[in-house]
Amino acid sequence: MSVLDRAALQDSPLADLHELGSELSIDGFRRLRRAELIDAILAKQDGLEVDVPEAEPGDGETPAGEAEAEPGDGETPAGEATDEPAGEISGGESPDDEPSPSRRRRGRRGGRGRSASATTGDGDSAEEAAEAEPERAKESDSDGPDEDQLVEGVVELLGNGSGFVRVDPPDPSDDDVYISAAQVKRCELVSGDRIAGPRRRPRRSERFASLIRIDTINGRPAAELADSTRYDELATAFPSERFELPSEDPTVKAIASLTPFGKGSRVSIVGPARSGKSETLRRLAAVLAETEGVELSIVIAGIRPEEISDWSEGRKPAVTPVTLGASPDAQGTAIEAEIDQARRLAARGADVVVLIDTLDGAPPQAARKALASARKIVDGGSLTVVATSTAPVGGETTVITLDLGLTATARFPAIDLVASGTMRPELLVGQAGADAIAAARIEAGQG
Repeated sequence: MSVLDRAALQDSPLADLHELGSELSIDGFRRLRRAELIDAILAKQDGLEVDVPEAEPGDGETPAGEAEAEPGDGETPAGEATDEPAGEISGGESPDDEPSPSRRRRGRRGGRGRSASATTGDGDSAEEAAEAEPERAKESDSDGPDEDQLVEGVVELLGNGSGFVRVDPPDPSDDDVYISAAQVKRCELVSGDRIAGPRRRPRRSERFASLIRIDTINGRPAAELADSTRYDELATAFPSERFELPSEDPTVKAIASLTPFGKGSRVSIVGPARSGKSETLRRLAAVLAETEGVELSIVIAGIRPEEISDWSEGRKPAVTPVTLGASPDAQGTAIEAEIDQARRLAARGADVVVLIDTLDGAPPQAARKALASARKIVDGGSLTVVATSTAPVGGETTVITLDLGLTATARFPAIDLVASGTMRPELLVGQAGADAIAAARIEAGQG
């Protein structure tokens, strides 16, 4: 059974198909039209040989849906991919950054000023083509799939969504194999999974070998897991298991009794600047870190640089900290990477809590997606998201509103009970508890 079916491939954008072609080491995949590329991916996935026709000499036709090369860029030699190598990543453990032979050739040509009599059919001069041929042969020799080399190890994910197969966990080694972000997402991998599959030898610009495909995950066929129900399709229910939050801190005690939340809640801590949102979230983090059976993760995105050390001090280190100077896309990426990991854990039955400080700088769609991912899965795990923001994002099951006037005069708990609230509180604290919360809100409104 194939991990990918034809329908899924037909719905995928061309860029994703090119990435799959690179992962499966389909030579010359960029010359294929969309339908031909899908056939080649399915054939390669089933272990069949893929016969890609050679390019016609001098043929400048670009396959449908593919962008034309920039002026001055020579055509790609047959079998040489023009996309970024699957094993090339940014940050952390990045492969070597040596430029490819084709880039060096473009630099030597010096742009467009070439005479027609001095060029070969692919746009290179005869002298340059002869010089580059050994380089091409060497790159081609190291670019094969190496199907006989099977790798098995433990997954360790990176902050950018990609990862490595650690063959001698937990220590890194030169024999580790790179896993692309697309493979991680497609197979819903989490750190600690044991996987197996064939590897591809590193290309010239890569430091590590790359995983061609994933055959098994924790001893089960990857295709079997791929056919399972997706996270967004799992049955959900309103939160009914409350977080007790045992603490003597007045703010935490007020949240636990007057704005309760439970496993699977979507919680926003809102208020104007300097109302104490980050400090409130840090106090909740200290209590949740001691809660048994809960996997806690923290995303720091768009906060003051000085607050990063506050988050790391005495608590779980912040995940991919991004300060307020980062772009909205960078902040959204940091949040999305941690939420994707939490979704996979919750789908496998874990109770996960993700704390986000803050959603204000992220793109609105990324903020809504992060909050919407929180849910209680029927007969399964849960994902709880507690995030700070200036105003509610929408769709929260609990809103904790802070009062700037109370915070500024050091009157704690600084919670605006009238503007705060929990949906279906009786499921968390019983009907008597829900009535007590309603009475407290009425009293606060009259005061």
